[in-house]
Amino acid sequence: MKLTKKGYKNRIIDERIKEDLKIFGAISIEGPKWCGKTWTALNHANSVAYLNNSADNFREKKLAQMDVNLILNKERPELIDEWQEVPAIWDAVRYKCDEDKEKGKYILTGSATPVTKDIHHSGAGRICKMKMYTMSLFESGDSSGDVSLGDLFNGKFINKLVEKTELIKLAELIVRGGWPETIDITVKGASRITKSYLSAVLDKDISEIDGVNRDKNKMEMLLRSLARNESTISSNSVLIKDIADNVTEEELTISRNTVADYLDVLNKLHLIENQDSFMYKIRSRANVGKNSKRHFTDPSLGCAALNITPDKLMKDLETFGFYFEALCERDLRIYAESLGGKLYHYRENNSGLEVDAIVEIADGEYAAFEIKLGSNQIEEAAKNLNKFYEVAEKKPKFMCIICGLYNAVVKRPDGIYVIPITVLKN
Repeated sequence: MKLTKKGYKNRIIDERIKEDLKIFGAISIEGPKWCGKTWTALNHANSVAYLNNSADNFREKKLAQMDVNLILNKERPELIDEWQEVPAIWDAVRYKCDEDKEKGKYILTGSATPVTKDIHHSGAGRICKMKMYTMSLFESGDSSGDVSLGDLFNGKFINKLVEKTELIKLAELIVRGGWPETIDITVKGASRITKSYLSAVLDKDISEIDGVNRDKNKMEMLLRSLARNESTISSNSVLIKDIADNVTEEELTISRNTVADYLDVLNKLHLIENQDSFMYKIRSRANVGKNSKRHFTDPSLGCAALNITPDKLMKDLETFGFYFEALCERDLRIYAESLGGKLYHYRENNSGLEVDAIVEIADGEYAAFEIKLGSNQIEEAAKNLNKFYEVAEKKPKFMCIICGLYNAVVKRPDGIYVIPITVLKN
């Protein structure tokens, strides 16, 4: 009997978990704390061993530290929650998967990447890794799902009128974020939870992850710098200048090393998700920028770092635009990966031509997206997409403008779709 929690909301990743448990001996679900990994895993598990640091779970963790086999003996699929607390579990699970051809033995969940020296085998072919994120608007019930990304790749589309989302509602969705804990509470309450999340990261997680004592104040300044540079292509040098003004050359070298280390920690905690550059099938490949676009895993984290409220976004439309882009690209990443795809961005160095998002799916087809908060920016976005179409050696399967304030889903005479983010799903 599955251990599904009462009130569980289905997640897009559920289908992939169901499929991969039939293919692999074990699966590993990675993602930030509080994104819903445990509840989702329980939806597919028949037993569970909790290894987090709470007092209730102390006994099982001590047993695993003595001998991992003492906890790998329950009804299958068995969930091992926060397995990275006892890294030896990885190799033990891999060995168990080699004992026979039985599939779906274990589900591992982890909110931090453990030190690799504690793991001796990759698990390739035995343990399937997958990434889980916060909830998309479709998963949280804030998108109607009238338009499917998969259908667009298959040429299925119908023009129709849809309900227009108010600007203040979009601001609230950004600040609230996609954390399961915040979906059904006030935006003010959700903001307090996210700020508490960041405080816990600063007070505990940044040092506990690998036992290295890191400067809380510097990490907090880095988080603020990342928040100011959300959805931009900012180099580490930009972040360093935010943190350390008027430094000597020697201090600059130290700062570079510090920022690189701190960014690595945030990556291992799954708090940042950078959007790689799309460099394929373009004639001017040598001139294509290679830097990633910077994102928090969820835009609410940047809002918490800078004390951004919906009211502040309404009064600063430039910042609102960047964070709306972050919201859309969070959802596009989730939808793309459910189709076996990946999210990129495009920027040409010489001309400055940029495309906000590129989704490439498993068969090599791709689509180009511009993201605009207001409907008054649609013509500008279409012009930009058509420029991209001209330089693309292999043409995109389709092009699309994702917007915030629009009351229809339409295919324009030039073939470009216009779709509000609040009607999109995978």
